[in-house]
Amino acid sequence: MSYRIGLGTDFHQLVGGRKLWLGGIEIPHYKGAAGHSDADVLLHAICDAMLGALNLGDIGIHFPDTDARLKDIDSKILLHETFEMIRRKNYQVVNLDTVVCLEKPKIMGFVSEMRKVIADILNITVDDISVKATTTEKLGFVGREEGIMAQAVVLLRRPD
Repeated sequence: MSYRIGLGTDFHQLVGGRKLWLGGIEIPHYKGAAGHSDADVLLHAICDAMLGALNLGDIGIHFPDTDARLKDIDSKILLHETFEMIRRKNYQVVNLDTVVCLEKPKIMGFVSEMRKVIADILNITVDDISVKATTTEKLGFVGREEGIMAQAVVLLRRPD
């Protein structure tokens, strides 16, 4: 078997007047992430991790913010299309470890639903997905509630 590891990171500004999408679900909050798509930092980090594992570039190469067709696109579609790229290379996801960094809102009550959404797209079990959350203890742009960031590490496997 062949194994590949990928790391993905994404950042978005938090602004009023936008919905907060995270892990494929809408999280109730008075601010949302600004971006060309729905700005789901968690799904974007996962996409980048999978693409990076197979040296396929990054999310901006495959889904550029200059493409009008992608304006406000649901990031679950981007994750599904990224997963299809991985499948075409005959790889499958073994497991996924992620962390979301934000001050508010608290998201642990939503993690089970996020894991289910991601598992369904990636054709793995929820036990193969870790979603964690942390704050920056009020430090930096995240601490001032100006932005949100996520990181993801993925292990891919190709049976020989």
